[in-house]
Order: sequence, then C-alpha cells, then structure tokens
Amino acid sequence: MKRLIAVTALILALPMVVQAVPPKMNIEDTVVKMPLADGVGLEDAVASMKLRANSHNMKLVAELPLSKQVEAMGKKARHMSIYQFCDALTAQRMVEANIHFAAYLPCRIALVEDNKGKSWLVMMNLDMMLQGATVSKDLKIRATKVRDVLMDILQAGANGDL
Repeated sequence: MKRLIAVTALILALPMVVQAVPPKMNIEDTVVKMPLADGVGLEDAVASMKLRANSHNMKLVAELPLSKQVEAMGKKARHMSIYQFCDALTAQRMVEANIHFAAYLPCRIALVEDNKGKSWLVMMNLDMMLQGATVSKDLKIRATKVRDVLMDILQAGANGDL
C-alpha cells in the first residue's frame, strides 16, 4: 500500500516537474553576430570600437584577453577577447528598477576567431531584454539608446571605421 501511494504521488508530481523545465532555445537567436569585413584586422577592429565608444561617451570598463590567458596556461587558442562597455548612469537606473538587470552588466562585445580563421564580433541581442523589461518609459528609452550605441560600436569594429 505504501508503495502504491508513493508511485501515485510520483505520477501526480510529474506534470509539475515537466513544467519546470525551461523551453529550448537556440543560442544563436540570443546574440548579434557580425563578421569583420575583408581587410579589417583584429587590432583595427578593437581600435575602431574604442574610438566609436569614446565618441558616444560609452566607457570601456574592462578588456579580457581570454585567448592570451589560455596560451599562458600552455594551451593553443584561437583569438578570443571580450570588451565590456558601460553607461554607468543607465546601468545604475536599470539595477535600481530591477536588481536582476545586474546580471546583464556591463554590456559585452566579444571578438572571436572561428575554427575557419574568420573573425567575428558577437554580443547579446539586447532587443530580447528590452522587450521583456518592465521599466518606466524614460528608462526604456535610455536602455534603447545604449543598445543603439552598442550596435554602432559593433558596426564600427566590424568595418574598421575610424
């Protein structure tokens, strides 16, 4: 009898367990990815991103040369660097509106080389966050401007614009 009760409880709990599993998504759908244009080198892309960020008063708050760290550990690595940009006032307001936004800060653009030697700039698709965000109209406008500036930085880097 105890076994029957345990099995019945397990069967009744199954729908709740199934519902707790998040829906599958393709990681490719969560990012914006741009190839570096022909003739644009890694250093050119980085210089262009820094210059464009500066022109928008977007601060570069961190550079993470991950492939260099991997190589320092004795392993061979394709290029992989992450550049973190931030509009500190908008970031502060986002976190004040909802502490969960802190997980998305600062905004990152990765410069990576694929297994065919092609270099790409990759960042999170901020439209997904903006669509789901419940914030004031003013804050949504500010966050949308940050998205637009980051897209401009991404495009400048991909094209080697000065």
